[in-house]
Amino acid sequence: MSAPLELRGVSKTYGAGPSAVRALVDVDLTVAAGEMVAVMGPSGSGKSTLLTVAGSLEEPTAGQVFIEGTALSGLSRDDRARLRRRHIGYVFQDFNLLAGLTAVENITMPLELDGVKARPARRAGLRALEELDLADRADSFPDELSGGQRQRVALARALVGERRLLLADEPTGALDSRSGEGVMRLIRSACRDGAAAVLVTHDAQLASWADRVVFVRDGEVVDSTPPLPGPESLLASGPTGPQSGEADR
Repeated sequence: MSAPLELRGVSKTYGAGPSAVRALVDVDLTVAAGEMVAVMGPSGSGKSTLLTVAGSLEEPTAGQVFIEGTALSGLSRDDRARLRRRHIGYVFQDFNLLAGLTAVENITMPLELDGVKARPARRAGLRALEELDLADRADSFPDELSGGQRQRVALARALVGERRLLLADEPTGALDSRSGEGVMRLIRSACRDGAAAVLVTHDAQLASWADRVVFVRDGEVVDSTPPLPGPESLLASGPTGPQSGEADR
């Protein structure tokens, strides 16, 4: 079975000549089904570019990106958009929620675009919101939600449906610690169900949930290592589940 994500010799350069910026340099990365990978590195190291290229939002200057064994370079723009809807869940730093849609409508829109009827799509959206303790805000618009609530809606949108690859840029950045733990438990649960996840983070505690930590500097992968023991290794002896804190309500 093909890996949910594979990058082979991927480079990304912005601009040309002396002012060119090499955001990624000959990156090789494979993420297996069920695996959570954290990507760490200093600001400007290429972490976010790695996600946008992996998620087909930008094309690499060189190299190949494969999603479920399919080379993105061989797909039309429409086919890439269809692949993103069906296989990739993306959590952006700025959430990218549509202001004119309610929380549940933001979550269900990708499902409905892919042919799921409105009622079953709404049921799936409500289940996702309930798992993140946001069922009571299903019909609220983004500007009626706190930053932490918007972040959880964006995560629910990324996880709903049958997606096999989750790409997240600082997925707990707007959350208090207890709500952040709830988000990480949900991502870990998706991985146990067979999804792959790639998380960009500056937070070593968040990275400790991952199966592997990849370090990026100046656009190059400079190291890849298992994380230090952290929350995931302590789940058996920890609390049975987080309750959302008040700071992000």
